[in-house]
Amino acid sequence: MDFPPIGSDNSWQATFLRFLNHLPGLAYRCKINNDYSESVLEFASSGSIDLLGMTPEELVRDNFNTFERMTPAADLRMVKQRIRDSIVTHTPYQLMYRLNLPTGKVKWIWDQGEAVYDQNGDARYLEGLIMDVSEQRFQELALQEENRQLKLSADRIYGLGPIVGKSEGMHQVYNRILKAAESDTNVIIYGETGCGKDLVARTIHDYSGRKGAYVPVNCGAIPESLLESEFFGHTKGSFSGAVANKDGYIAAAHNGTLFLDEIGELPMHLQVKLLRAIENKMYTPLGSHTPRTSNFRLVAATNQDLAKLVREKKTRSDFYYRINVLSITLPPLREREGDLALLIEAWCDRHNTRLNIPLNVRHYLEKYSWPGNVRELHNFLARYATFGEAALEDLGDLAETALLAPAPEGLSLEEATLQLEDRMIRHALERCRWRRKDAAVYLGLNLRTLQRKMKRLGI
Repeated sequence: MDFPPIGSDNSWQATFLRFLNHLPGLAYRCKINNDYSESVLEFASSGSIDLLGMTPEELVRDNFNTFERMTPAADLRMVKQRIRDSIVTHTPYQLMYRLNLPTGKVKWIWDQGEAVYDQNGDARYLEGLIMDVSEQRFQELALQEENRQLKLSADRIYGLGPIVGKSEGMHQVYNRILKAAESDTNVIIYGETGCGKDLVARTIHDYSGRKGAYVPVNCGAIPESLLESEFFGHTKGSFSGAVANKDGYIAAAHNGTLFLDEIGELPMHLQVKLLRAIENKMYTPLGSHTPRTSNFRLVAATNQDLAKLVREKKTRSDFYYRINVLSITLPPLREREGDLALLIEAWCDRHNTRLNIPLNVRHYLEKYSWPGNVRELHNFLARYATFGEAALEDLGDLAETALLAPAPEGLSLEEATLQLEDRMIRHALERCRWRRKDAAVYLGLNLRTLQRKMKRLGI
C-alpha cells in the first residue's frame, strides 16, 4: 500500500493543503527507510518561509532531509534517537533543538509529530509540525545562566533575594532554591513555625521567571466546608450562597506558583482531588461538568513530619510522594550561627529605623533559643523599638540575666556602676510606663533618690 502525496488534485486534499499552509508553523512529511536511520523530506508547508527563509520547493528539491542538514551534530544525535524510540514504541515525539539557518542565524524549534504506519505496522512516514520557540528558549537560557552565576557566588553572599543569612545551613538552602527555580518540579519546604517558609517559596517563584501570579494559601485557615470551592472555584447556583461564578486558587495560579502552606492540614478527601490537579493540571469547578486546565507550579510547606502522617493514615501516600519531589529544609534560628546580627540589621533597614541594643543585650539575644524563630525575632524587634529593654521581659529569665551581665572590660568600677544603674533605671521606667513613683518602688528606692540618679545619668 502506497500513501498518496500531499497536495494532489482531490478537493479534500487541496483543502487540507490550504489548512497546512495556514498553520502557525511548518508542517512536514518525511519518508523513512526500513531501518529508520534515514529520512527524505517530501513535503513542507509554506510556513517554511517565515521559519527558515526558504520556500517549500527549496526544502524538498534535493531529495534529502534539509532539517537534518541544518541541525548541529550534537542535537542531531539526540533527535534521531528520540524519533527512533517513538517509532518503536508507537508514541508521538516532542523535541526541542537548534537549527543553523543559511543566513548564519540560530533558531530554537519545537518539533512534535509521529510516525505513519502501513497495514503491516511498519513506519513509512514522519508527519509533524515545527514551531519557532527561539525567544522563549533564549530567555530560559539567560535565566539559567543568571542562576548559575548566583550558585557560583552563593558561598560569598549574605543572602538570596529577600532572604538574609550567611550560616552554612542557609547557604545549602540558597543552592536548593536555585536548583528548584531551574525546573517545574514540585517542591516541599520543611521547617519550624516562623522560619520563613513563605519567603523561600516566593523566592523560588521570583527566580523561576514564571509570568503568572504567586498565590499563597494557608491550608489550615480555610474552613473544611469551603475547601473545594476555594481551590477549584464554583459556578453560580452550585450551592447555597453561590450567587456568581468564582475562580479558585488553582485558576489564579495559572502560569504562576501555587504555594500551599501547612499542607499537612489538608483533609484526605481533598488530597485525592488535588492530586489529580497536580498530576494532569486539570480541575473541575464545583457545579460544572467541564474540566479546565491551569499550568501552575506547586510549592508546599509544612512544620509537620509528613512521612509520620502517612504512617498514621492522616496523609495519603500517593499524595505525599507526588509533592515530596524536591525538598528544602529550613534550619531553625537557634542553629543559624552568625545570622542574628544580619537579621536585626535587615529588619532595621526595612523599617527605616535604628535600634540601640547594648552589647550585653545582643550577647544574650544570641543565647536565646528563639522557639518562634525569625517571626519571633521580628516581633521582639518591633516591641523593642517601642518599649526598649522592657521588651526583654517576653524572653523570660533572659531579661534579668542581660541587665545584670558583666560590664565590658576596660571600664572603671565607677563607670561600670553608672552603666548598670542606667540600664536598670531605664528598664524599670519602661516597665512602669515611665511612672517614676512606680519605678522607684520597683527598684526599691524612694522617689527623690530615683530623680537624683536620673538627673545624674541624663535620663
